[in-house]
Amino acid sequence: MTEAMTGDQTEYTRAVGERLRSVRKSRGLTLQEVEATSADEFKASVVGAYERGERAISIRRLQRLATFYRVPIDHFLPRQETDEVIELDRSQAEDARIIVDLRQLERLEDPQRDLLLHYLTNIQQVRSEQPGPLMIIRREDLRTIAALLGTVTYVAERRLVELSLGASRT
Repeated sequence: MTEAMTGDQTEYTRAVGERLRSVRKSRGLTLQEVEATSADEFKASVVGAYERGERAISIRRLQRLATFYRVPIDHFLPRQETDEVIELDRSQAEDARIIVDLRQLERLEDPQRDLLLHYLTNIQQVRSEQPGPLMIIRREDLRTIAALLGTVTYVAERRLVELSLGASRT
């Protein structure tokens, strides 16, 4: 017999589901493709219920999905803004753009590499930009990258620098 979820648990389950959906979509997969590609390990109806927050996912299943999507398990876990993030100087971050070296990103041995490459390549296509080794990430792009990485923009920007992408502010 399962217990009813509290409001906080329901909100958390929905947040995990949103992250699951975001990663699946960033991989360009439908629910049916997840089922087929996983050799029916992940049923479309069950993954859909996880994504909608209608069903809580166990840690074991979340780990299996993280392995399937090739992302760290904590990528799916909602973050709360820490005092460090709340206290950052937001005025400095508002208008900044980031330059990313895509060649360096391609060479990375990082579980988030494919996710970032897929997203950044899509940005170039949407903007009809000529593919090149360097790319400017706008503030709104950084917000989406932060969501993909499961964090806030300041931390995502710092993560790009940590990944040694040659990221710098313009």
